[in-house]
Amino acid sequence: MKFAVIGGTGLIGSQVVRNLNAAGHEAVPHSQSTGVDVITGQGLDEAVAGADVVVNLTNSPTFDGASLAFFQTSMENLLAAAHKGGVGHFVILSIVGVDQVPELDYYRAKRLQETVLEAGPIPYSIVRATQFMEFMDAVLSWTADGDTVRLPATPIQPIAAADVALAVTEVAAGAPLNGIRDIGGPEIFALDELGRITLSHKGDSRTVVTDPSAGMFAVVKGDVLTDKDARLAPTRYADWLS
Repeated sequence: MKFAVIGGTGLIGSQVVRNLNAAGHEAVPHSQSTGVDVITGQGLDEAVAGADVVVNLTNSPTFDGASLAFFQTSMENLLAAAHKGGVGHFVILSIVGVDQVPELDYYRAKRLQETVLEAGPIPYSIVRATQFMEFMDAVLSWTADGDTVRLPATPIQPIAAADVALAVTEVAAGAPLNGIRDIGGPEIFALDELGRITLSHKGDSRTVVTDPSAGMFAVVKGDVLTDKDARLAPTRYADWLS
C-alpha cells in the first residue's frame, strides 16, 4: 500500500515511515521541510495523491490556546485533500485520557482533533498513547530550580517512542478501526518517583520535591493518564534508560 505520512520527519513519523517501508509498503514522509504546510494547505493535494492511507503525525508548535486553532485548521485541510484524493483510511496519534483533562489547552486541542476526524468523510483510526519516555527530560526542566525539581505524584504510564511507532504502523497497515486503540507502557509510576529514577540513572544530584501544584500535570485528577486495559508495549523504563 501507499502511505502519506504527514509529520513524517519527526520522532514518531520517521520511525513509522521506516517501519512501513521495511514491511514492503511505500511510505513517503511529508513536512514543512518537504514543502507541505498543513495550515496554508500548500502541497497537501500533491502529498496525498495516490495514497491509500494518510497518517497525520503533525503537532502544534505551541501547547497553549493557539493549539486549538492549529488542530482545527490542519485537520480540515488534510481531510479535504485526502477526501479529494480518494484516501481510504486516515490515522492520527492522540493521548490516553485526552478527554479527561479539560483544564489543559493542549489536551482540549487534541480532543478537538479527534472529533474533527470522527465527523469527517473518511474511515479512520485513532491511536491514543500514554506519555512518551522521551519527554521526561522536558518534564524535569519545566519545574527545575537550582538543586531541586518539583513534581506532582501524578500517575504516569511511560511508553517508548519506538513502541508507539510500531503500534501506529500496525494500525495504519490494517483496516480502519473507526474508533480508538489505547496503548501504554508496561509500568505505572508516580511522576515524582519517575523523576527520581531518571535523575539517579543520569547521576544527577538534584532532589525531586513532591509538589502537587507543580508543572503541567498538576491539574490532572486521579489516574486518567494511565490505562491498565490498554495494549501494553514491551519496553520497561529501566531498560529504556539503559
